[in-house]
Amino acid sequence: MIYYLTKLIITAFVIVIVSEVAKKSTFIAAIIISIPLTSILAFTWLYVDTKDYQKVIDLSYGTILLTIPSFAFFIILPVLLKYKQNFAFSLIISIIGTAMIYFIFSYFLKKIGIFI
Repeated sequence: MIYYLTKLIITAFVIVIVSEVAKKSTFIAAIIISIPLTSILAFTWLYVDTKDYQKVIDLSYGTILLTIPSFAFFIILPVLLKYKQNFAFSLIISIIGTAMIYFIFSYFLKKIGIFI
């Protein structure tokens, strides 16, 4: 239980730091967030939990592939906000659009035998 609490606290701490830094400097927050902190934490927790290099390798390769469709979110959201759309609406549409692109991309990868 202590281990899971430690994981939770460290992971939450990273997110809180980024959101606080963003209040002062979006550029510095963008630098921090562009570092694959979530991936680093996930790789670390996966390795600590399993001691299995292959699982970390597989997760890393999967992350590389699935980063491509995630760019849709970072395109859709600012475009909608630039057109003065409501933030919640823009966020929801960005999530839905990104999910659709993930589905299409995963389907394509499966068809050519690369993933899943």
